[in-house]
Amino acid sequence: MQRLRIQHLTEYLYAGSVILNAHRLLLRPREGHDVRIESSKLEISPAYNIKWQRDVFDNSLAIVNFQAPSDRLTIASEVVIGHYEQAPFDFLLEEYAVQFPFAYARGEQGDLAAFQQPIYLQDQRHIRDWLHGFALGGMQTFALLVILNQSISREFRYRMREEAGVQSPAQTLNQRSGSCRDFATLLIEACRHLGLASRFVSGYLHAPATEVGNATTHAWVEVYLPGTGWKGFDPTVGEVTGNRHIAVAVARDPETVPPVCGSFIGPGSIAPIMRVNVQVNLLL
Repeated sequence: MQRLRIQHLTEYLYAGSVILNAHRLLLRPREGHDVRIESSKLEISPAYNIKWQRDVFDNSLAIVNFQAPSDRLTIASEVVIGHYEQAPFDFLLEEYAVQFPFAYARGEQGDLAAFQQPIYLQDQRHIRDWLHGFALGGMQTFALLVILNQSISREFRYRMREEAGVQSPAQTLNQRSGSCRDFATLLIEACRHLGLASRFVSGYLHAPATEVGNATTHAWVEVYLPGTGWKGFDPTVGEVTGNRHIAVAVARDPETVPPVCGSFIGPGSIAPIMRVNVQVNLLL
């Protein structure tokens, strides 16, 4: 087990005083047998009230309503967790799922069907052409996923994008570059094209860069593999996820789980300035 402290600061600076509409926050890590939250602190300005709930994917969602206009919005989260995931390769698949292709068990098909449906229907030809170069037929399922995951990490150029949303898989394939959320979206759509249930994960990565700070949130993919469940693959770094990855939110559609989402009413001539600082530190 290792202990990690996650500090996440988001600030919006507006050209003048604005009315802040309700904001949705996805900042609290998903707890389970592998992750336990030891402490959590959330500081928000201006004055607000907050309501916590679970969304359809069981993510911990905060709805924040503000009580006064302001020319600045500050959201500062600090969470300390214990991460127990030590051996990401210590698992066995069900015998019927070892070799690709396979069909999910009848009792799971209804629950997994939504995660097999592509989001970018118009990009399926581009994805099919990309997958054609891998000769995946008759390969072991886990080996197939490792190859796709590492191929994106090795052959595509990472670039940080400050624009909202994600690139389509076709854009990422054509440009051979993208952000972590773009790479995750490409891998998800490729898995779904192959009939594998997959979902988008938003969270944090512990790495030398995040130890220093001035980092951002991270994104990767989980694929449902019978015998082990939802297994994480990070196409940005080419890894099977382990205790360096801290999941905050999962979703079927990559566009739906930004860490902070909201709007305001006020002068629109000047876009607000956004500042984000993420720091993840290993605690001894």
